[in-house]
Amino acid sequence: MRQHALCPHPDHRPTRLPTNPDAAAEAPTSTGNQAPAHVDFECPDCGIPVYCSEKHWAEDYENHLQICDTLRQINEDDHDLRSGRFFPEFEYAGPQMEEAAINMTNWDTFLYTRQFEAINNDRSMRQVTRLLTYPMTIGSVLHELSPYNVRKGGRLTPEGLKSLSALRYTLHPPKTGGGDGIRGLRPEAPPVRIFILGARAESSLPRNVWVQLAHLFPRGKFHLVFIGPESMANRDDEFPLPPRTPSNPFGALVEDRVWPSMKISTIVDYYHTIHKTGLFAPYDPYFDCFVLFHPGLGHPASSHEWSETIPLLLETKAPIIATGYTQYDMERDIDWVDKTCGGEYDLLMEPGKNTFSSQRWDLNDLDPQDVTCGNWGVWAFRGKRYETTRKTSE
Repeated sequence: MRQHALCPHPDHRPTRLPTNPDAAAEAPTSTGNQAPAHVDFECPDCGIPVYCSEKHWAEDYENHLQICDTLRQINEDDHDLRSGRFFPEFEYAGPQMEEAAINMTNWDTFLYTRQFEAINNDRSMRQVTRLLTYPMTIGSVLHELSPYNVRKGGRLTPEGLKSLSALRYTLHPPKTGGGDGIRGLRPEAPPVRIFILGARAESSLPRNVWVQLAHLFPRGKFHLVFIGPESMANRDDEFPLPPRTPSNPFGALVEDRVWPSMKISTIVDYYHTIHKTGLFAPYDPYFDCFVLFHPGLGHPASSHEWSETIPLLLETKAPIIATGYTQYDMERDIDWVDKTCGGEYDLLMEPGKNTFSSQRWDLNDLDPQDVTCGNWGVWAFRGKRYETTRKTSE
């Protein structure tokens, strides 16, 4: 942080665009002529270097107070992870009885109905939701008991109900009376493929975290496909990438039987490169779904990487679930899709707060003033479908 973050005191000349224009409008304008300086002075209250000197910290203390408590919480949570204590909150619940309904109203009701060990500490709650937010964000949208619906305030659109009903039909199949013997063999649907594009931290999550998604659907089957150039970052020692061969052209790393009903594949490449080869074609709205965790579609530094991918995703007509760090981040992505795709998409779920967002705050090492929350908001869209109409000749 000391090597990258700059002092936010107004005496320094601004060097970066504001992360949130609304917050920037409320902040004091920078009129100083001093050269930008890296942060060096640690605030004695939050313990994070936020200003270049004690003098600037004291002069701008009133503005720093707005985020000081949050920064202190972030600092304490990071130290807690490295404290070496035993984490009982990371002992996850096992398979769910089909007769026991899951309540997805909020984190508390979900953990209770999933029979997790009681978490009575706010810090422990923040730690466990930081990991579970990824599978639960997907599960809360796809599950038949989803908190999102077509009723007023439920945020689901009629088009969204059509798309999600197709996936729910596959993930909640009726009982077939099948058994283990030959007489009990029954035809089964293929697994639902969830393509997680631009995968970063989510691809390196402990696999028992992703297994929680399988527990939500006792009779469903999943194939998670992590795709992106950073999907194997810092994991080379754990799983060396297989060579690219004619039978495995993209060097996919396959983790089979993570759970009897779940398989995970990881491909270190851009999705649009894979899509053009037809590796995963054909796509079926009953069996395919795309997920974009914090994609940064409208961010100036990453939007060019998505300009070729998003039109290809819309061609598949499969649901696309996207999240954002903040409301501004999410709205910026939506505006970019509007401009790029020219309205050739249907909104499946109106943008808004994610019921299963992380309760732990995250700090941007490049800017201590930029505090975000994992999967804060969620929305969904897909390529526009046109209904066939018959024109009768007079």
